[in-house]
Amino acid sequence: MKMNKNHPYHLVDYSPWPLTGSIGAMTLTSGMILWFHKNEMYLFYMGLLILLLTMIQWWRDIIRESTFQGHHTIKVTNGLKLGMILFIISEVFFFISFFWSFFHSSLAPTVEIGMMWPPKGIKTFNPMEIPLLNTMILLCSGMTVTWAHHSLMSNKYSESTKSLTFTVMLGIYFTILQAYEYQEASFCISDSIYGSCFFMATGFHGMHVIIGTIFLGVCLMRHIKCHFSMNHHFGFEAAAWYWHFVDVVWLFLYITIYWWGS
Repeated sequence: MKMNKNHPYHLVDYSPWPLTGSIGAMTLTSGMILWFHKNEMYLFYMGLLILLLTMIQWWRDIIRESTFQGHHTIKVTNGLKLGMILFIISEVFFFISFFWSFFHSSLAPTVEIGMMWPPKGIKTFNPMEIPLLNTMILLCSGMTVTWAHHSLMSNKYSESTKSLTFTVMLGIYFTILQAYEYQEASFCISDSIYGSCFFMATGFHGMHVIIGTIFLGVCLMRHIKCHFSMNHHFGFEAAAWYWHFVDVVWLFLYITIYWWGS
């Protein structure tokens, strides 16, 4: 027997995706440990596959609920906005821990690393080369995603498509340059506290860029399929907030680790 609800909230159906997502995350992190210590990557790839399949099916369900079933009322959207804001705040504190570690080690270098920063034997990157180019790329992507948002609110379909496409392309370009930089690095994650701080901070930021690019890529596909309107597009708005967060974190990374820390 179907009952009519008399409230604006969405009580979600039972879903297996939180469980499969947690299993995928556990498999992925276990696979990373296996990769770092034994150079075996099969568990890492398995975790990546589980997470990818979970993302596809979980997002599919949410798109159905919001776009086709109309469950995302104003009340629900406000709750999602609050959830996204709290999530980004938690990510801010996640990166604060890396900056804390970096400054703790760099402002008072110990005798084990030669009483100097960068540590003795570490050849750092030139901040005026690829890091500066990546900074320009992310700043430009911040402009294009803002352009996309304003175009969407003005109901300009073609402009939104172009600007969102540019943003996704810039995100991919950033990731390619970051991978090239890692390939050319003269030090690794096990080379003193500098290597650990550098690769943990920039590596997790790079992972966030990949995630943000996937978010915006999904939004681009949804926009092409006319899932967004000028007053109902929180999926894109959340992705744009996340992307601006990624931009700001990179500016701090560039100033502290690449420029000041070198």
